[in-house]
Amino acid sequence: MTPYSQITQNKTKTFLIMMTFIVLFSGFFYFVGKYFDSPGAYLVLGLIISSFSSLGSYFYSDKIVLFTSGAKPASKKDFFDFYTTTENLALAAGLPMPRLYVIDDPSPNAFATGRDPKHAVVCATTGLLKRLDRSDIEGVISHELSHVKNFDILVSSIVAVLVGTLAIISDWLMRSLWWGRSRDDDNRNKSPIFALLFVAALIITPIIATLIQLAISRRREFLADASGVLITRNPEGLASALEKIATFPPLRNASPSTAHLFIANPFKKKSQTSWLLNLFSTHPPVEERIRILRSM
Repeated sequence: MTPYSQITQNKTKTFLIMMTFIVLFSGFFYFVGKYFDSPGAYLVLGLIISSFSSLGSYFYSDKIVLFTSGAKPASKKDFFDFYTTTENLALAAGLPMPRLYVIDDPSPNAFATGRDPKHAVVCATTGLLKRLDRSDIEGVISHELSHVKNFDILVSSIVAVLVGTLAIISDWLMRSLWWGRSRDDDNRNKSPIFALLFVAALIITPIIATLIQLAISRRREFLADASGVLITRNPEGLASALEKIATFPPLRNASPSTAHLFIANPFKKKSQTSWLLNLFSTHPPVEERIRILRSM
């Protein structure tokens, strides 16, 4: 296996997963419209909600993430090695120098955010900068710069908006089903089987959408691993970093809304061998990532 073949494989799988999501999203609104005899109105409602959410996440997601994680700007004077390492790797990757932030936390971890390479942010914990070797830090930063170069943060934001839209609409429709139009004569005359299928769709569709979102996050991690190796030409650096990160306790300031951004799961550090647990994980198993990196 080469980094190039790994990148091609993951791009293909990510595209297929996103296409599945789009089909699921469109089918959900069509089904809702059929039940309420106004497919156009409900489709427009979904588009309005997703449009406002998309604009907010596009322009302000980086500020929200940095605030919730307690990150502070990293000056060149105080974090000289962090700055110069990122500067060198950004130059090698053909990217503008991102803004640098740090989180005061002894547990090593890092993430990237921002809507595009010109507005990118790379954030690392003080634990990562103090406890890892320089080659390990280079592997981590190259991984995060790959997220920037591959526009992974934008992809994640778009999918998160679609998942959020489905969750909001599903909750609102469930309430209206029990307290609103579901008591009207028109809805009483609907087929009980169709009504049962409608309720099942309201419950199951957001769950499937969340699983697709998590699958995309896991695929992008594999892609960033391979892309990062192309920058450093040293897969062992990132493999060693992941191995060390997995041995430390969870982050203090991590939250479920930002967990998928970090290079490694900031909550669960133990190996997840169950396929069901892996389905609901924001990251692929560390052991699998290390195995693939050391096979390159």
